[in-house]
Amino acid sequence: GARRKIGVAVDLSDESAFAVRWAVQNYIRADDAVVLLHVSPTSVLFGADWGPLPHTPQSPGTPHSQQKLEDDFDAFTASKAADLAKPLKEAGIPFKIHIVKDHDMRERLCLEVERLGLSAVIMGSRGFGAEKRGSDGKLGSVSDYCVHHCVCPVVVVRNPDDKDVGNAQPVVTVKEAEVEEEGGKG
Repeated sequence: GARRKIGVAVDLSDESAFAVRWAVQNYIRADDAVVLLHVSPTSVLFGADWGPLPHTPQSPGTPHSQQKLEDDFDAFTASKAADLAKPLKEAGIPFKIHIVKDHDMRERLCLEVERLGLSAVIMGSRGFGAEKRGSDGKLGSVSDYCVHHCVCPVVVVRNPDDKDVGNAQPVVTVKEAEVEEEGGKG
């Protein structure tokens, strides 16, 4: 068939590192085109303006210091993404690193998946700053959102917790792309 284009959505967490290793060992084929996809927050402060921070030598409100902070963060993000790519390098799998900035990580991830024409996207089940539970106690995670909104199949890799040491196999959830029918009686 046609060459697959596989995305691995990464943040800067151990979950992402595990997802990349899992993808190399279990999913990615030698002839796949691989894209490490990272959505960075629009600001170092995750889009929020918290006002001047205490204990800073110069006023953080100056455009120069804010720009330096963002440049440093971008450099850190790029080097961390390169670290995450090590299993791909070691396996000799060609890849690209695609970093975009947006305040809405979940929506942007799905948009980039579509824009890049990915055949599938692989991601960790946690990370992405997603462990924020709503008042109903449900996990409103990035992976949940992507499973329901991405145009291609989404493979969610759960890093086996330390307590699951006896079960070395990660739990993998795959959602195939499908046409969802609207429920209800006409």
